[in-house]
Amino acid sequence: MPQSSTTEHALEQVLAAARACTLCAAHLPLGPRPVVRAHPAARVLIVGQAPGTRVHASGIPWDDPSGDRLRAWLEVDRDRFYDPRCFAIVPMGFCYPGRGKGGDLPPRPECHPTWHGKITALLPEVRLTLLLSRYAIDAYLGPLARGSVRETVGAFAELPTDRIALPHPSPRNNRWLRENPWFEAEVLPELRRRVRAAFEADGISTPPGSEP
Repeated sequence: MPQSSTTEHALEQVLAAARACTLCAAHLPLGPRPVVRAHPAARVLIVGQAPGTRVHASGIPWDDPSGDRLRAWLEVDRDRFYDPRCFAIVPMGFCYPGRGKGGDLPPRPECHPTWHGKITALLPEVRLTLLLSRYAIDAYLGPLARGSVRETVGAFAELPTDRIALPHPSPRNNRWLRENPWFEAEVLPELRRRVRAAFEADGISTPPGSEP
């Protein structure tokens, strides 16, 4: 079996196991419904927070206003965004964690140590990782993360070029975006440049996507 086929088969097995995971079922008010997508050919890895109720219901990642904003930030359409050969979508928590006083609860802590290493090890073509939210930033940047999301996002020119920290695109962050206009003026153009570069690195164009 060719190496590419072997990797794809291995990833399919890991994803099947992840989607069947019930490790923290006792803590999930709506029950487990892991939402994760990936393909060995993916050039960009998106690490977000955890599904909300709308995504839990549809099973489609970023199928909400946050996803609309994220796609606008990236300047990609739904077809391209949902093609796993383009974008791997591996949130910090695969299941809806429930509601807290100020919004959704944090991602369940079991997902990252249980699944992320197994999945990312089978994504050899990833050129850029997008880290959305404090949880993803801390997990993937470690000591390189600054004291706040704002500081880490603002330090994009000083961090590894294959990773970029972003605020969560939730409407709950509208105030943050208004108070930090430099994000749209400085970070978004760089984000879009890096996304394009991730697909152009090997002289290829982004493959066509398909609706979920």
